[in-house]
Amino acid sequence: ARFSFLKEQFDSAMGYYKQKYYYIIMANHKSSVKRIRQTKTRNLRNRYYAKTMRNAVRRLRTMTDKEQAAEALKKVSAMLDKLGRKGVISKNKTANLKSKLARYVNKLEVA
Repeated sequence: ARFSFLKEQFDSAMGYYKQKYYYIIMANHKSSVKRIRQTKTRNLRNRYYAKTMRNAVRRLRTMTDKEQAAEALKKVSAMLDKLGRKGVISKNKTANLKSKLARYVNKLEVA
């Protein structure tokens, strides 16, 4: 995609937001305009799920009760697996996080 010029306060289906500026996309084909739209949508969705995953991992790491942590680990592991399958995060990162979280939960003492 080519950017013809920079303009603040531009709002269009073909433009997209980057920091505080909108770029006008001078795409040569309808399919490339659609691809840009799809990429933007997927990018937003992936950012949302990645942030949700990070918050869930952070919440699990602050838990001190082993039983609650074990329950949360099941849900977080399922979430990580799903995100790894969909490509939001890599499968390797999924495996590393699950391993570290399982070790953390196993080290906790029963309250």
